[in-house]
Amino acid sequence: MPYSASQQAPSTPLEIFEKSLQGGKIKEAKRLLNALHPAEIARLLESLPPTQRKLAWELVVPENEGEVLVHLGEEVRQTLIRDMDAQKIIQATENLEVDDLADLVQELPEAVLEEVLKSMDRQRLQRLEAVLSYPEDTAGGLMDTDVVTVRGEVTLDVVLRYLRRRGALPEGTDSLFVVNRYDKYLGLLPLAALVLNDPDHTVAEVMRHDIEGIPAETSAAEVAKLFQDRDLVSAPVVDANGKLLGRITIDDVVDVIREEADHSVMGRAGLSEDEDIFAPVLPSSRRRALWLGINLLTAFLAAWVIGLFQGTIEKSVELAVLMPIVASMGGIAGSQTLTLVVRGLALEQVASGNLRWIFSKEIAVGVLNGLLWAVVVALITIIWFNNYRIAGIIALAMVLNLGVAALVGVAIPLVLKRMRIDPAIAGSVILTTFTDVIGYASFLGLATLLLFSL
Repeated sequence: MPYSASQQAPSTPLEIFEKSLQGGKIKEAKRLLNALHPAEIARLLESLPPTQRKLAWELVVPENEGEVLVHLGEEVRQTLIRDMDAQKIIQATENLEVDDLADLVQELPEAVLEEVLKSMDRQRLQRLEAVLSYPEDTAGGLMDTDVVTVRGEVTLDVVLRYLRRRGALPEGTDSLFVVNRYDKYLGLLPLAALVLNDPDHTVAEVMRHDIEGIPAETSAAEVAKLFQDRDLVSAPVVDANGKLLGRITIDDVVDVIREEADHSVMGRAGLSEDEDIFAPVLPSSRRRALWLGINLLTAFLAAWVIGLFQGTIEKSVELAVLMPIVASMGGIAGSQTLTLVVRGLALEQVASGNLRWIFSKEIAVGVLNGLLWAVVVALITIIWFNNYRIAGIIALAMVLNLGVAALVGVAIPLVLKRMRIDPAIAGSVILTTFTDVIGYASFLGLATLLLFSL
């Protein structure tokens, strides 16, 4: 039976949009684009080559531009902002929440930034300054200062009447914040408690006291962990004296988690998490050159170790064929341990009290796997080359390298963290260097000792 068009998988928004553009259906393309959520528009823009991206950006309606800019990666956002005039940027930022605005204004050209700040009313400017006074990767930098506060002594009926007069709540509001007359944070009043309890009850009688304020200096990673551990939807941010400064919502935390994941994945290759896949060739080449240079140095180090045993290799071609196996197996085993320990550090599962146990366990796992695969590799070597001595040497080198790889896989993240270097980025390069050098040195060294020195 022929495959009909009706059986084909539905097209993605990107494919539909590109088809409209290529067909010259600009009005249809504009309608399709602006029917998407701002985050989806941002994702579509990032998926387009520069020429099509510029055309698509011109089709985004003004009321969506600010939200779209917030959801774009830094590199793509900067390329679009460069082509916008001050008035258009001011219009794009008018309806943004303060925490999103704080992320955006830091990337604006100085002249444009001045115009944007002049266009704000005093209250909005003060809120923006409050957020910008903290580093962007802290609770203070993440917070939104638009919060609804109530006093503990008022009744729920008073609060309900106040909210009706107010007419709207900040986006993502699930609780009101209870403060005293000095704006010191006291607890939360969930909206569910407000609606379901007797209106004659006071706020103090039904409020939650178990949600503590997050200090403004708390790192973004720690904030994400708090939300995960406590199943929070929103949380208050306080200063050193307990005064309420703002709130963090779950959407802010999701952004942090995504950025951390992107940073870890891209950083292992020496790339920025905001790198544009359609960036020009020369800037992309320049950014990647440094990481390639570092890897080249480590490759030369491994080659130097092999060069030390050149005479041994010349005497036995089997050694040249088999030596990458030892290094490769050590690299994989070490990478498994490294990944496990980096994750443990991120989740605060690794501490001085359990280090000895972790070292012992990982080395035991490395040696046990080394013994298992040493037998397999030795048998294959015997079948392949009919050489029992080389089979024994590669088996011994395999056990040695996998044991050392496990040891190094635990030690490297700990040392890098003490040096304030991200182990998720630098750890794999250092690990590969160790396992290559130790793998070649152990295999060729044992071969030199046992085959040609005895």
